Amino acid sequence: MNGILLKAIAGFYYIEAGGRVYECKARGVFRKNHETPTVGDFVEFEDIGENKGVVTKILPRKNLLVRPPVANVDRLFIVSSHNTPAPNALMIDRLTAIALNNDIEPIIVFNKADLGSMEKWFNIYTNAGFKCIVASVLTGEGCDKILSLLSGGISAFTGNSGVGKSSLLNKMFPDLALQTGEVSDKLGRGRHTTRHVELFKVNNGYVADTPGFSSLDIERTMPLTKEQLPFVFPEFEKYFGLCKFTSCTHTVEKGCAVLDAVECGNIEKTRHESYRYIFNEVKDIKEWEKR
Repeated sequence: MNGILLKAIAGFYYIEAGGRVYECKARGVFRKNHETPTVGDFVEFEDIGENKGVVTKILPRKNLLVRPPVANVDRLFIVSSHNTPAPNALMIDRLTAIALNNDIEPIIVFNKADLGSMEKWFNIYTNAGFKCIVASVLTGEGCDKILSLLSGGISAFTGNSGVGKSSLLNKMFPDLALQTGEVSDKLGRGRHTTRHVELFKVNNGYVADTPGFSSLDIERTMPLTKEQLPFVFPEFEKYFGLCKFTSCTHTVEKGCAVLDAVECGNIEKTRHESYRYIFNEVKDIKEWEKR
């Protein structure tokens, strides 16, 4: 049988197939081959009766996040909040870049809009070509838009702890009853409340609530190279081929069409600042080092 892996705990894999959930163990060959079935995997398994089974094969993956482990992600909802903690442009820009580089659609959610206007942030990212949603758990604003985008495929929510990821999911799906954490007044951020990765079936799709899913984790497990970086800043695309030098890095060169667009206000300065910061971080990474 074929199914999707919803949860993995203590060597047991819970696989949904045909409207039922099977508790499965994995064949020893996975350990031998240094493979591990991961939440979000589409797998083949043998039904051995009484809703139990044995995983026999992991089907090809679209992508894989390693920490926390979740596979075949279609959409990444990047959640920021009006304050406590306030939006961080560099974090958002890193996450959108890594998502696009791994065939994941980034959707940016500006939460806690009841505390103040999110127009500035909304405009920056819609102008850069991203889907953006202004939301509030308190008023329900934006929840219908998020709900409509959860249909089909696998979605994951990420962002600093305290921005309201689990609270948004609880607002839309009260039956989930996900644990939430208060924001620390001292630190200005929340505590991670999710203990393991699990897919929840919602709105004809699946959503992953994940523990400690942060920018740093994704950067470590899905690094970019300097060659890939310009292509995951979509607002740069129209200027490709217009620079004076074919080897232009779009950072400091004279005659750079991207830099001219920044100067003219056609590309947001914060976006280009993030690009330059990330470029300096990844400029010495070689493609073979990612393997």
